[in-house]
Amino acid sequence: MVLQEVRGLDRRELEAFVAEGWVRPQDGQFEDIDVARVRLIVELRKEMAVEEETIPLVLSLLDSLYDARRRLRHLIEAVTAQPEQVRAAIHAALLDEEQT
Repeated sequence: MVLQEVRGLDRRELEAFVAEGWVRPQDGQFEDIDVARVRLIVELRKEMAVEEETIPLVLSLLDSLYDARRRLRHLIEAVTAQPEQVRAAIHAALLDEEQT
């Protein structure tokens, strides 16, 4: 399935990605997120000419970014669920922080 969905990918490369731990299929099955990650790795290597030794660093940084975005979404949801007075206090504190 992945080989058909990701242009420019061959079985040997996919097996290498799995061996390196860059993608981790569950029970040999690739989820949509795995396919997206494989596509990203192929783009990094072939279109952006990122060296193979650098791929783990790039993936780690992207994972950290995605985790930070997920946490920020949860924080926004938590703040939004608060009463107006609490939201206003948070907003005021953030404005004070920006001005200092």
